[in-house]
Amino acid sequence: MSEHNRSDTPPIDHAAVVRLALPMVLAHLSTPLLGFVDAAVIGRLGEAYLLGAIAAAAVVFDFTFWGFGFLRMGTASLAAQALGRGDTMEGHAVLMRAMIMAVGLGLLLIVLQRPIAWIGFSLLSASPAVTEAARSYFDIRIWSAPIALANYVLLGVFIGRGKTGVALGLQVLINLSNIVFNIVLVYGLSLGVRGSAIGTLLAEILGVCGGFFTLTFFDRHWFVVEAKILKDRARLVQMMAINRDLMIRTAALLFSYAFFTAQGARGGDVVLAANAVLMNLYLIGAFFLDGFATAAQQLCGQAFGAGDGARFRTAVRLTMLWCLGFSACLSVAEFLGGHAFIGFVTTNEAVREAAWNYIPYAAAATFVGAACFDFDGVFIGAAWTRDMRNMMLVSMALYLLSFVLLKPLGNAGLWLAILVFLSTRGATLYWRYRHLVREAFPAAQSAAPVPIASASSG
Repeated sequence: MSEHNRSDTPPIDHAAVVRLALPMVLAHLSTPLLGFVDAAVIGRLGEAYLLGAIAAAAVVFDFTFWGFGFLRMGTASLAAQALGRGDTMEGHAVLMRAMIMAVGLGLLLIVLQRPIAWIGFSLLSASPAVTEAARSYFDIRIWSAPIALANYVLLGVFIGRGKTGVALGLQVLINLSNIVFNIVLVYGLSLGVRGSAIGTLLAEILGVCGGFFTLTFFDRHWFVVEAKILKDRARLVQMMAINRDLMIRTAALLFSYAFFTAQGARGGDVVLAANAVLMNLYLIGAFFLDGFATAAQQLCGQAFGAGDGARFRTAVRLTMLWCLGFSACLSVAEFLGGHAFIGFVTTNEAVREAAWNYIPYAAAATFVGAACFDFDGVFIGAAWTRDMRNMMLVSMALYLLSFVLLKPLGNAGLWLAILVFLSTRGATLYWRYRHLVREAFPAAQSAAPVPIASASSG
């Protein structure tokens, strides 16, 4: 990077962290609205089985699409690094490669829709009426798979280029249009569950159109990429390795939380419900912290691509400071306001009493998990995904071991095991970070571009 380019690069300071994080906090909080709007509109029809059908279908889609979240994270990493290197053509190629993969995977999901539906709805074991209505919703919305995955890629590009406000705008566009389409199709045209599915499909299509329009507004040559650059073997291998590692890491994370739910269920319906309420309290905090992790992805990825060790370390320090500080405030708020939250979510006295007993664990989880949230963003930005994957697997193993050792403590032991899981993730990622940052930046002020092998060898 030349001195001229270095002077033109915006400083990494507290304002930069907040500017990137705040829109993504709002975007993350708006994401659950897509399923909530479907449920709210259908719920007004007054048929319990229809509401159950929406809930059942939402679970199937959450697990189906969530597994491909690597398309957003991996694209953000590579786009940020290309921006840091000042490599415009590679930035365009990142989009094209990821978009081709997203459309291909989306079409594969459409081809496999029957086995996906059979497995998903068999595991849910809902009533025949709920399953039939859910299948009618699923059979329509599954056709949005290429569109939904393309939206992941677009969000990744905007995040990687520091346009988190645009990412928020796209989420708002999808959610607002979903509301309008659902009202018109469900109420106006009396299409019921099928209308809700069509409305969500149309909203996702509108989101992709809005994303492409915005891309061409910033740069009309986004989709002009030389074939030899697009098919660069080293870059393709790097992209596939990153996405593979992120998919394994996400699968391990999903398993860990599913294990928590399954073990809570063995404690009875009251314990299961109490844990679900408290896990939602924890996840609200996680949505906020994800915003700072996203800021770390962009700032660290750009600095890594530029080979600027000083900016990279500054980005890590500031995003970690904000993440830890914000998580401490959230933990205190959750501890003090937990009773009110539980009372609002459930009217069952047995569930309320059980949940009140474990508020300290849920509140502590938000703070204990802050370091791993931020380091996730750092490692994604630097494309150290192999180490990120490995540390997740190590943490999951220690989590399962700690559960076995703490099982005599009952549900308290289960919550302690989750705290072990979160703290181990943060500790192991920090341990690897200290080695990887020295390896990537032997001299703190080095500004030499980082070769592909260094970026992907993490």
